[in-house]
Amino acid sequence: MKRFHVALAVKDIDESILFYSQKIGCEPEVVVPREYALWRTEMLNFSIRLTSDQAERPIRHLGWEDPKATGFICETDINGVHWEEFSQANQHDEILSHWPDVVFDG
Repeated sequence: MKRFHVALAVKDIDESILFYSQKIGCEPEVVVPREYALWRTEMLNFSIRLTSDQAERPIRHLGWEDPKATGFICETDINGVHWEEFSQANQHDEILSHWPDVVFDG
């Protein structure tokens, strides 16, 4: 089953982790202190990242986690929204490329 992916830009990681953990009903699978967090539920793949342009573009991108994906596919729709498609392994590889010491809890 595909999971819908939402990636948000946030201005405060710690406060955002508390807020979204309560809303989603679980703790993040990955936390990079002061930079990034990722939650995965049965239907949702949700990430937040600290960025300076949060006020300008709170939605970083949307997409699908698809177990059949063989790599990252990125495209922009007619509305300028960036969409990604990837597998869980692709996403883990991408995270590790930015933060090689991260530990996955899920």
